[in-house]
Amino acid sequence: MNNQLRGYATVDQRITINYQNSSIVLSVITPEIIRVFQDHGEKGTSYAIEGNKTIKTNFTVLDHGDHLELTTAALIVKIYDNEKIDVYDKDGHPLIIDYQGERTPIDRGLDEAHAKLVAAEGHDIAGGSDKDKTYFEVIKSLATDEQIYGLGDKTGYLNKRGYEYDNWNTDNPAPQVESFTRLYKSIPFMLGLKNGHPYGLFFDNPYRSHFDLGKENVNYYFYSAVAGNLDYYIIGGSHLRNIVTNYTYLTGRVPLPQKWVLGYQQSRWGYSVSPEKVQEIATKLRENDLPCDVIHFDIDYMDGYRVFTWNKEKFTDPQAFVSRLRDQGFRVMPIIDPGVKQDKKYKLYKEGIKKGYFVKNPDGTVYVNKVWPGDAVFPDFGREEVQQWWADNCKYLVDTGTAGIWDDMNEPASFEGEIPDNIVFSEGKYPSTHKKLHNVYGHNMAKATYNGLKKYSHKRPYVITRAAYAGTQKYSTVWTGDNQSLWPHLQMMIPQLCNLGMSGFTFAGTDIGGFGADAAAEMLTRWIEAALFSPLYRNHASMGTRAQEPWVFGEPTLSIYRKYLKLRYRFIPFLYDLCYKETKDGLGIMRPLVLNYDQDPVVRTMNDEYMVGDELLVAPVIQEGQNTRAVYLPAGEWIDFWNGVEYAGKRSILVEAPIDKLPLFVKKNTIIPWGPEVSHISDEPNETMTFHLYGQHASYTHYQDNGLDFAYQSGEYNLYQIKASQNGATIDMLHNGYDKNYRKIFVELNDQKLTFEFDPQTQTYVQQ
Repeated sequence: MNNQLRGYATVDQRITINYQNSSIVLSVITPEIIRVFQDHGEKGTSYAIEGNKTIKTNFTVLDHGDHLELTTAALIVKIYDNEKIDVYDKDGHPLIIDYQGERTPIDRGLDEAHAKLVAAEGHDIAGGSDKDKTYFEVIKSLATDEQIYGLGDKTGYLNKRGYEYDNWNTDNPAPQVESFTRLYKSIPFMLGLKNGHPYGLFFDNPYRSHFDLGKENVNYYFYSAVAGNLDYYIIGGSHLRNIVTNYTYLTGRVPLPQKWVLGYQQSRWGYSVSPEKVQEIATKLRENDLPCDVIHFDIDYMDGYRVFTWNKEKFTDPQAFVSRLRDQGFRVMPIIDPGVKQDKKYKLYKEGIKKGYFVKNPDGTVYVNKVWPGDAVFPDFGREEVQQWWADNCKYLVDTGTAGIWDDMNEPASFEGEIPDNIVFSEGKYPSTHKKLHNVYGHNMAKATYNGLKKYSHKRPYVITRAAYAGTQKYSTVWTGDNQSLWPHLQMMIPQLCNLGMSGFTFAGTDIGGFGADAAAEMLTRWIEAALFSPLYRNHASMGTRAQEPWVFGEPTLSIYRKYLKLRYRFIPFLYDLCYKETKDGLGIMRPLVLNYDQDPVVRTMNDEYMVGDELLVAPVIQEGQNTRAVYLPAGEWIDFWNGVEYAGKRSILVEAPIDKLPLFVKKNTIIPWGPEVSHISDEPNETMTFHLYGQHASYTHYQDNGLDFAYQSGEYNLYQIKASQNGATIDMLHNGYDKNYRKIFVELNDQKLTFEFDPQTQTYVQQ
């Protein structure tokens, strides 16, 4: 290969690099984000990035003879012959270096005949996207000391080095194991630490793609795709957290949720077989003093699994039933699938057929596959008018009083084989293929659902989606899909949710206790503890498995479960503050330690601890039968949440962790808001708030609004600054736009409790 560099041309912040046989365009988006693009003839716009993200940026391009050098305030990009591109930080540390050699594919000793035999027997054939099936690939050098994170909720450890993954949204009901290369989401964004220096790479291509992160060869990692343009973003920053902030600047941030979404949520496929069953669960939750805000309705509430219907034989008056649950403090979250039952008497099907809203075979006939209702057709969500139609149908559920919508089966899943690549899906006004739009099908469905809920409920939409693409976080929360009641799945929860958070999906959860198989009391107990700060805090199980409600297991499971639900609700003001901050910086509630301490080599491969914001460290017990564990405390000083004992950081300690104890530590010199003990989150604002000082002195900013709608976007919110030391405390209003100020604020110091009352005349807080 000899594709010599011939020069460049600059227009605004776009630099076209001309080669003997090709060209590449580098676009300076910000000082820390540079886009690399090569046109392969693929039309269409980004699904992940909405709007123009380019800001005015100073940069230089210099010709050094053997290479060009593009420099911003944060990045240095060197461009060589043969389309080789190397990236350094502003101090010259290498970040992303093109590999100079050729790939050395693994010799698997498998000829075509034996490959067919292996596949026929039911075994997967390893190897991902073979080179002869790849349209293009990008190969980068891998340093000896280099860790890789991100890619959403792929299986395995936090550090993805040594793994390979495919981006092809897949519903596989088998137990998720480390060898799974693909799950429900395709988020082609990776973060790296090369010799301690952070970077990000986002490959914005919805086609099927493959990441090999040093599995094939320890000296390189590569990305390949079966089609599409070469289109990736180089992302720089001083620390890993800056990489996440910059990536979410590009692809969007999780919007502020309704406050009650942070509450506990109870679910099972099987509750909605009858209103009596749902009411039984609601009653037992309250009788057992278990705080809960949401009960989920799986597919059985529908009429023959027809979406946007209720089974009126079972639920004769859905609106009245949902209202009765609401009076008991519960909100209802119904599931919706994209598959529309093929039924000429079914309103939704008739409308979609009449308007041509379903995906088609190449011959123009409507494509049919099977899902829950039997023969079903699939909305063509790539078209704006189909998204609007779907959004308008959400009104039916909103009008019955439901509080959100849970989008499932939107990979899209199908029972009679995978949808063929050539099925016609639309991209805007133009026909495209399932091959291109498969990975964004769930994204477009979630967007339609979000817009429908926003339009008709006038509240902040609560959407959960199983399938997603980069950027879906703007429209929906997610969960990791159909996990199992297995200890390895509890263990995988932490790296999955932490990598989702670093991939922009900061509001996520797992099915607590496991969806499939039978949960055991010890496992369920440790799971509700370990997931205490999981943003989506939902127990969900499959029909046909052991009931997974805590009272089923008796004592001590029930009491311990209750203890942690009550503790969760005390922390909700703190979690809500973190949600507000996330809208500004993209950093989530649940974080791997490496996100906060990326210069500490010990935490770069840590899988069994996590941070909550900057303030809390959680070290769950995730091994069966374990009652003690080692806990690594990073730099600083830490306070045991349960007994107040202080520990110096940068060391490991041994902690007693009996079945009722979650090892939990507070960073010294921190203030934590502390909510009241409640059975659910009320629509009425709290009249009081408590702030607790851990250590000698701290400052904290607290956010308050009505917790429901979009009034905060018009300034209807309050920001409180609490400063405290052992000598006293002050409270200042940084923003005073919400008229439901706390009547009283309490500040708890180590040995005293201070009381402040709001003076409506001076609009200040006065110590009593």
